[in-house]
Amino acid sequence: MQTTATTRTHALPSIKFQSAAAVLAVIAAVALPQVFHLAGAALGLGTALGQTLLPMHLPVLLVGLLAGPYAGVATGALAPIVSFALTGMPMAPMVPFMVIELAAYGLFAGLLRGVRLPAAIRSPFDWLVKLVAAQVAGRVVDAIAIAVAVALLGNTTMTVASVWAAVGTGLPGLILQWLAIPAVMFAVDRHHD
Repeated sequence: MQTTATTRTHALPSIKFQSAAAVLAVIAAVALPQVFHLAGAALGLGTALGQTLLPMHLPVLLVGLLAGPYAGVATGALAPIVSFALTGMPMAPMVPFMVIELAAYGLFAGLLRGVRLPAAIRSPFDWLVKLVAAQVAGRVVDAIAIAVAVALLGNTTMTVASVWAAVGTGLPGLILQWLAIPAVMFAVDRHHD
């Protein structure tokens, strides 16, 4: 990463770093939901805590911003599959949609990591803007995937409206992401200054 008074670039890290980051992010994306589900069960909330705080999304978005689109897509695509294979969650009908949604989050976060924003919204808000843009793009891709499943495949278990309902349910998780991820990225930037 090069830094000057007026320009900051975010070149992709080494393949070794991207690979290690993706592996760690998949582990986190599988482990965090289990921690949240256990905490929810202990508090009498069942799986609601995981659905509310979106623990699988956090490592996917973070690795995209830290390590780029390849690590982001790999993490987003693999995490739901590995989680289902190891824990049975998410439920089987949800796995393809979560693969698409999370891979989109990782892809867009990774693509946006190197985008130079206009000076008016640069640091400390640049990471937040990039994060929100990746979240919106991921939800749009998810809505398109659900629309295709409903229209072409006759899937009646989901609707496009469920995407927007999930936003309402997951608002605390989105707020957690808006606070935690830019803070991590800001710390990484300061460490490299």
